[in-house]
Amino acid sequence: MSKTTLASLQEWLRHSDAAEGTLPDSIGILETLGWTAAIVALDQMSKEAQIQVIQAEWNDMLGSVIKIAGSTSDVESALEIGLRTATLFHPTSDPNAAPKSMIRIINRPDEQSLRAILSPDEYNVLIEQSVVKRPLPTNTTAGKNEMAENSQALGFIETQGFTAVFEAIDTACKAASVEVVGKEKLGGGYVTVVIRGDVAAVNAAIDAAKPRVEGLGKLIACHVIARPSTAALCLLPK
Repeated sequence: MSKTTLASLQEWLRHSDAAEGTLPDSIGILETLGWTAAIVALDQMSKEAQIQVIQAEWNDMLGSVIKIAGSTSDVESALEIGLRTATLFHPTSDPNAAPKSMIRIINRPDEQSLRAILSPDEYNVLIEQSVVKRPLPTNTTAGKNEMAENSQALGFIETQGFTAVFEAIDTACKAASVEVVGKEKLGGGYVTVVIRGDVAAVNAAIDAAKPRVEGLGKLIACHVIARPSTAALCLLPK
């Protein structure tokens, strides 16, 4: 990672009330399967604790990582909430199996370690999209912030298999007046389509879409976030 990239990453990490150039007390890591569980967990974390989202990153094992920063107490609280939320999507039935979701807090992160923890932009040619996602700038999300204040909702349909998600999203759009925000691919056949609209419409769309996956692919998640947080909105597909 270049010094320029590291400097820009450090800029994202600053508290609004921190001294110029300082880093936060702690960085928090939430790793889980799929994209829906990660973004829903982030939404809950940011609503319950004063944290700043730094990055989201995908790997080729169907996993996603959310990186947050803030005071030690806020990051600890946020991670506990995030783990509980992610585990609802991907519970581990076998106590001897590796967890499907995990958290870690890094106190007083070393500047050299940030070169590995924080990632530069990366584009995966196989899935034809970025696999490191930064929060969108404030001016870009102005309209999305209004969405959070106007009783709008986000809906997520995540499947393993393209045919399943295509059938599901077509059904969703025919069932209610919703807008497709975009599509995220994690590799391994995991595909997430995000929709938005008023709460009633998004709920109706997701309810209609869910049964359409059966027989076409594997349903990973269907979920609605009412009044999504700015943190969640900043990581939506462009």
